[in-house]
Amino acid sequence: MKKHLLTAAFATLLTCSAAQAQIVVRIGPPPPRPVEVVPAPPRMHPGWVWVPGFHRWDGRAYVWVPGHYAEPPRPRARWVAGHWAHRRGGWVWIEGRWR
Repeated sequence: MKKHLLTAAFATLLTCSAAQAQIVVRIGPPPPRPVEVVPAPPRMHPGWVWVPGFHRWDGRAYVWVPGHYAEPPRPRARWVAGHWAHRRGGWVWIEGRWR
């Protein structure tokens, strides 16, 4: 029984650690785009907010991911944009989130 509990605890720890793992990119991200064209909000979703685009690392190069409108998870929620941070001898992506 103890062996099964230890195995389950180890598997859970491994899963949690992998979920928080960050890839360190040695090449710095390109500068942010000066202007992103933001289309008019969708009429059928008046409460949605604009989530700006960002540069994503695809394993070989940075690729632009365009922005989009998204539905807030709760009233008065505010989107905090993701960003690249210089850490651990390289660059890591900090995910955007609702606040």
